[in-house]
Amino acid sequence: MAIRVLLADDQAMVRTGFAMILDAQQDIETVGEAHDGERAVAEAARLDPDVVVMDIRMPRLDGVSATRAVLAQGQDVPRVLVVTTFDIDEYVFDALRAGASGFLLKNAPPEELVRAVRVVAAGDSLLAPQVTRRLIEAFCHQPAASAPPQQLEELTAREREVLGLVARGLSNAEIAEQLVVSRGTVKTHVARILMKLDLRDRVQAVVLAYECGLVTPGRAPPK
Repeated sequence: MAIRVLLADDQAMVRTGFAMILDAQQDIETVGEAHDGERAVAEAARLDPDVVVMDIRMPRLDGVSATRAVLAQGQDVPRVLVVTTFDIDEYVFDALRAGASGFLLKNAPPEELVRAVRVVAAGDSLLAPQVTRRLIEAFCHQPAASAPPQQLEELTAREREVLGLVARGLSNAEIAEQLVVSRGTVKTHVARILMKLDLRDRVQAVVLAYECGLVTPGRAPPK
């Protein structure tokens, strides 16, 4: 079955361009569009898409609030892929906190949009390293550290090390190279981390790692 996508952006040309790119794929179908945040929430409930491609700055309801509202509609909700500009929207980190599964640059090439939709629809998260690292530095210089969840104590030393590297924006391949292990081993570690910490995906793991002080910008992750 095709991946059902809802496009939420206040610019008609952007929505049209995204729709043309996605509808050219055999496994992706654009099922609706929304020109503001309130409409995006309503259409997400009505159309039951697999993925919502969500702009950040929209009238009536911004993308962060719309993301939060879409994901609060029930258990079987779509995944949200946030779209932002290269100069780092101040709302992006808030969108990740709200439950977005990743973000994409508006000036990314068409194939990146297609890949992002497929990745998010498959239940994974999209953390583009070249943007993630900059985001973390920009929005976590003074993180409001909260008490680490009790489940954090259940992680092994290696799992804590992997979590720290994930929080730095490293891909599984980069982590495998740094730790001199296989990609499959890293994938297993990440899966166990998510399970033990009761997290939905990699994005939530990054947010948690910074919010609880496990990792701080500019410093190597603790072992």
